[in-house]
Amino acid sequence: MDMWSNMRTTFNRRSFMKNGLTTAGIGLLANNSSVFADDDHDHDEHGGRLTRGDAALLRFAAAAEILETDFWVQYNELAGVQDSEEPGGSGNPAFTAALSVLDSDMAQYVHDNTDDEFSHQNFLNAYLASKGAETIDLERFRTLPGSTATGSSGQLRITNLMQLTLDTSWWTRYRSSMNNPDLDPNFTFPQAIPTLAVGQHTAIPRTDADTVDPNFLQAIANTAGFHFPTIEQGGNSLYPAMAQRATSVEVLRILISIGPTETMHFQTWSDKAGNALPLTAKDPVTGVSVTFPDLNSPPFGGETFQTNLIMPEPCPFLSRKLPPCSIIRPTETKGIAGNVVSFLTAMGLFIGQPKAFFRLLHELAADADAARRER
Repeated sequence: MDMWSNMRTTFNRRSFMKNGLTTAGIGLLANNSSVFADDDHDHDEHGGRLTRGDAALLRFAAAAEILETDFWVQYNELAGVQDSEEPGGSGNPAFTAALSVLDSDMAQYVHDNTDDEFSHQNFLNAYLASKGAETIDLERFRTLPGSTATGSSGQLRITNLMQLTLDTSWWTRYRSSMNNPDLDPNFTFPQAIPTLAVGQHTAIPRTDADTVDPNFLQAIANTAGFHFPTIEQGGNSLYPAMAQRATSVEVLRILISIGPTETMHFQTWSDKAGNALPLTAKDPVTGVSVTFPDLNSPPFGGETFQTNLIMPEPCPFLSRKLPPCSIIRPTETKGIAGNVVSFLTAMGLFIGQPKAFFRLLHELAADADAARRER
């Protein structure tokens, strides 16, 4: 494991192996067999083993948190508070300044979000290990080159932040009072930033050359500003959706305790994204253009795009016969893990990864989606 990972991982692979456990995860999933002595029912939550379904739910969550941690580390190295708590980078003053246009506290928020994701991945894997269940290690896929701009550690990465295609329809979904994707799966919510949904955009300076043009650098910072909530709204839905499948009360407690922190992240970042400066910029390397409009002015504006509407509008929930309710949306549990994998893949976050990587993610998702609450 890379140095930064060793420094942050409380329960590392060596300690797992010392206890006779494996962290690869792939062997288990390849033949879809169980490593549990008895997965037909739930045992004592404080000393027994997990059901197959509960383990699958937590294993998928752990994999998702490892992926989140990887890209938050990249953001923190370049634009977060630089301290011994999150070592690795040294900061990029130009990018940090551009990101601070969205909020003067962005560096602290980036740092704290990174710390949160480390805690999630470490806890979930440690909890799985404590129950004798298979844990997850994605280090074999740390092969992607990252930014070489000033401030980056130059470490290889698992995720790619330099070729993103962002679906920003969450912006209008949470402002809609008429539609809920759980009740209206075929309804198309408008994009907040339509040009981010087309082509590939970098959310970090790839090299120092990307920091020369202030307008393009601000476009990169704006892209990062919208990528933050785009990612966190996924976790915002993932945890309550998976919690509906948990058998153990303790596993349920884990899912509904981590989930709200993702919601806190999402609301923070959605607020900051609204401060992105209106501009148009063309990527000097790829030729792809991006436009960040003034979301408070025509043809945008109104409740659908208003930037200070960061509380979810009440919308139909469970049935249109019931009154509207302010909720997390979507929380439909069917196929949630597979949908998350598809969403992240379409985003371009994994461009450059081999087929084995995608095969593992889809197997983890399939196991999580097959989990059923046992009685």
